[in-house]
Amino acid sequence: MTQSLSQKPLLIKLGGAVLENDQALTNLFSALTAYLHKQQRPLLLVHGGGVIVEDLLKKMNIVSKKKEGLRITPFEQIPYVAGALAGTSNKLLMAKALQAGLSAVGLSLADGFSCKVTQLDPELGAVGVCSANNPSLINGLLEAGHLPVISSIGIGEDGRLYNVNADQAAITICELVGAELVFLSDVDGVWDAQKQVIAELNEQLADTLIRDNVIRDGMAIKVKAALQAANRLGYVILASWKNPENLVSLLAGEAVGTKVVK
Repeated sequence: MTQSLSQKPLLIKLGGAVLENDQALTNLFSALTAYLHKQQRPLLLVHGGGVIVEDLLKKMNIVSKKKEGLRITPFEQIPYVAGALAGTSNKLLMAKALQAGLSAVGLSLADGFSCKVTQLDPELGAVGVCSANNPSLINGLLEAGHLPVISSIGIGEDGRLYNVNADQAAITICELVGAELVFLSDVDGVWDAQKQVIAELNEQLADTLIRDNVIRDGMAIKVKAALQAANRLGYVILASWKNPENLVSLLAGEAVGTKVVK
């Protein structure tokens, strides 16, 4: 079914943990299907799959090392990483989407030359950073009513495969097609000191809460990534994939989770 892109597309970035939760994936795509039956807003997904990469490398007795939180990926390991992300993870999501009746199309950052990718740091090996390039393929799929499911694997101008941070890939795809961004993870938003979800968060409030150790550990990393995204896109939303009812409300434009603004 052909549709107009008069509405901004909505990009959902999925955290890796959801890929190991079959029921959560079923709930997610049920929510997307219910939403699309009511509205025709274009949707697209960007995903990582770190948990699947870690499982694969562990089974192969490959020790995964990190530098400042980023996985060091020697070029001899990138075929396995690409297989886990652009292969297994991507097709698991496609399978759930197709089962729910959605016309999913599996892509990487390289398809249609959508994004340019360059090496981030020689010490990290096959880890790349991407920039927006050509929106025609993704826009064409959206206009035709398809659901692009995009892995964070790219191809550099040197012809080599690169693993791109999935958050950064999601931001770049948003810039490419003018989409709004929702980060879905296993938390329902950013909590204040009373463990209540903060409806709207800016950099000043985030800095205060981080300094007071209210926002810490993994959530601090999520918040900093969201603030960087908001600086480029205007705002992003942090929400959970755990509650399907909230997902339907979120897709309908209701206030769910935490809105992070610049």
